[in-house]
Amino acid sequence: MRDITAQGQTIEEAIQNALKELDTTREKVKVEVMDEGKKGIFGIGSRLAMVKVIEEDNGIEKAVDYLFDIALKMGANVSIEKEENGKDVTLQISGDNLGLLIGKHGQTLNAIQYLTQLIANKTNDQYKNIIVNVGDYRERRHDTLSEIAKKMANKAVKTRRPVHLEPLPSFERKIIHAILSEDERIETHSEGRDPYRYIVIKAK
Repeated sequence: MRDITAQGQTIEEAIQNALKELDTTREKVKVEVMDEGKKGIFGIGSRLAMVKVIEEDNGIEKAVDYLFDIALKMGANVSIEKEENGKDVTLQISGDNLGLLIGKHGQTLNAIQYLTQLIANKTNDQYKNIIVNVGDYRERRHDTLSEIAKKMANKAVKTRRPVHLEPLPSFERKIIHAILSEDERIETHSEGRDPYRYIVIKAK
């Protein structure tokens, strides 16, 4: 974490001078105004504005470093692309031996995503929702979850009995809840405690 004190004719100019020196952007720093400055009369008694700009710890970069490290230790040579959209941050992994990072039914990938999220939010003031994707796994998994959800919904309607799905991580449960919210024949809710929390589908 770095910090710098900078001056300018105005507070904003002082901030911009500091950002230029740190080679960073406004969103990644905290600003403390040390002196608002004074214009003076005909230049007499004028005083420059002064600010202290503190570069905040970037949990996202630490999370990316963690992903590189764990992929390397698991024998996968990867590259990682970062895409930020508000609170959502997608870390897209490409490379070789990616199956090692996915595991059975994505269990390894979900564990990696959980740990990566903990690291990313350890020092960030604003909570970030981390999504770790390997190749097009998340897209294919979404399609699989959609098929399972619709199949089990039909089963619940046909048998008139509650259908219990296998335990799923919270973000996958949200996907199923969202998909089935459009089916007026059934209702869904979750039961149990993580990591064994599961969805129950019931006919209305």
